[in-house]
Amino acid sequence: MNYLEMDKKSLEQRFEVIKGMYQDFLSANLHLDMSRGKPSAEQLDLTTDLLTAVKSERDCLTQDGTDCRNYGLMDGIPEAKELFAEFLGVTPAEVIVGGNASLSLMYDCVSWGMTHGYLGSTPWSKLDRVKFLCPSPGYDRHFGITESFGIEMIVVPMLEDGPDMDMVEQYVNHDPAVKGIWCVPKYSNPEGKTYSDEVVRRFAALKPAAEDFRIFWDNAYGIHDLYDEGDRLLSILDECKEAGNPNLPFLFGSTSKVSFAGAGVAAMGASEENIAYIKKLMFYQTISADKINQLRHVRYFKNMDGIRAHMKKHAAILRPKFEMTLETMEEYLGGKGIASWIHPRGGYFISFDTLPGCARRTVQLAREAGVALTPAGASYPYGKDPNDTNIRIAPSYPPVKELRLAMELLCVCVEYAALEKLLGEAN
Repeated sequence: MNYLEMDKKSLEQRFEVIKGMYQDFLSANLHLDMSRGKPSAEQLDLTTDLLTAVKSERDCLTQDGTDCRNYGLMDGIPEAKELFAEFLGVTPAEVIVGGNASLSLMYDCVSWGMTHGYLGSTPWSKLDRVKFLCPSPGYDRHFGITESFGIEMIVVPMLEDGPDMDMVEQYVNHDPAVKGIWCVPKYSNPEGKTYSDEVVRRFAALKPAAEDFRIFWDNAYGIHDLYDEGDRLLSILDECKEAGNPNLPFLFGSTSKVSFAGAGVAAMGASEENIAYIKKLMFYQTISADKINQLRHVRYFKNMDGIRAHMKKHAAILRPKFEMTLETMEEYLGGKGIASWIHPRGGYFISFDTLPGCARRTVQLAREAGVALTPAGASYPYGKDPNDTNIRIAPSYPPVKELRLAMELLCVCVEYAALEKLLGEAN
């Protein structure tokens, strides 16, 4: 039943069936939330013992004797710097360990660019124009940060192996107003794509027209494999050093979807020169992040082997949800010519495309029937999907039974919106 090959009468008949199915969902009074990539309670329960990893005042000392209950160690305790150095693929001297959210570190880095510049460059706020490149579909909160500062955002299409590097090189190497690019290099949000070796090396070899251009390398899903054989990603900092551009990347990561989403530990990595400069900017901003929480995480996970073993437990919970979501879409929409979707091997999302012009209507129909989705267009700067096609699906939070019901409704809404459009064109 490829809808694009059906005559008007057949489409009208099918639409009556779909309207009846949709009415049944309206009558069911559903209240399901798939709007964000939140870990489920079952995932959060995996790290309950982390709460008691630091039990008394005697447990609050770091390996160098620092009392984590007191002031000091603005850039993180030594044990946490060692752990997150391996987490990010850098050295301990190239790490700052922060609070619970890597998004806060990203926001600070953009804010410092606006107010202070980088390594002696002119603060962006004093320039006539500041631009960021935004591979899209991409992460809405990245785009929200740059929009909040009034930075102009330029869409860069995502190809199968990462951003369109011809376009990236054209902008970065020739336009001094381009100061940064957002990247989610492994299991990208929302498409689940991993940058190829060639793409990483082309990033490292950029010759920016702006001396203060930075690659914002948010490796949020670097250890979030769904299967034993995960995707492989080159180290951006190593490649930049090899290319003679050590100051280009800012790397970010956290345990937000490893331990507790609201009480994890975040870190950033960069060249030692960048780190030294950022520590000067941080000096009057903070005394330190929560060092007890940093120590708690180190005591619980011990090392990256411990984190990797823990992530296999997450994968065992997430994998059935992803597979069931994909199976439901294939069952309801396969072969109908009105939708396409990505089959990710990691991360937290499934990127779904409707017929052009149908994404917003699909999300509206789902919301009216009781299923909350990420707003259509959120995966593009300014919330404006030029073709109104992309929907970000987040299967992680609902229980499997509720997820199945939500996906059945979503598929009905996709058909509803598509048939409205096709019949409107037929008329």
